[in-house]
Amino acid sequence: MAQDISTITRRGAVAGLALSAAPAGLLAGTERVYAQAKQVAPEAKQTKPEKTLYDRLGGVFAIAAVVDHFSDAVVKNPIVGQKSKNPQLQEWHTKNLGRLPGLKFMRTLWVCNISGGPYQFAATKPGTTPLGLEEAHRSLKISPAEFDEVAAELGRTLDFVKVPKQEKGEVLAAFAAHKDEVTAGYVAAHKAG
Repeated sequence: MAQDISTITRRGAVAGLALSAAPAGLLAGTERVYAQAKQVAPEAKQTKPEKTLYDRLGGVFAIAAVVDHFSDAVVKNPIVGQKSKNPQLQEWHTKNLGRLPGLKFMRTLWVCNISGGPYQFAATKPGTTPLGLEEAHRSLKISPAEFDEVAAELGRTLDFVKVPKQEKGEVLAAFAAHKDEVTAGYVAAHKAG
């Protein structure tokens, strides 16, 4: 099953804004074209494909709301947030909060991508895999226990927004699959010292 991948660019965002501001008369014909395109000969109809995790989570807006709540909760978390015993995490959550909106955006893209959505995540510091997180987290020296606390915070957020059990499990499993990448800086620092 082929899936379209969308990458948000400044040009695309401007074009989308311009299109949304277009007079209704200019767009009136598009509804008819869309309706005609949807009319498929009965013999060409296929069974409905299974919904992706992205769709079951409610799409980009629902994912963004979860990421927003989760990100704010991590900042306040006593183990991994502003009062963390990890000096790198404590510094990030106190001195870099101006970057939090961008981080929320990147986290939203990452979740959309990993859950089968139409958006493509591109790491600001590319790692060994397309969705790799090791380089972005290396200098934070996140321990396995700290990673587990962030995962627990994600679980609490998913419960708060009432994500169903199956989808919650899938989100947490996708998150857990990147534990080795996120903790690579901590592991390397403790092997060297």
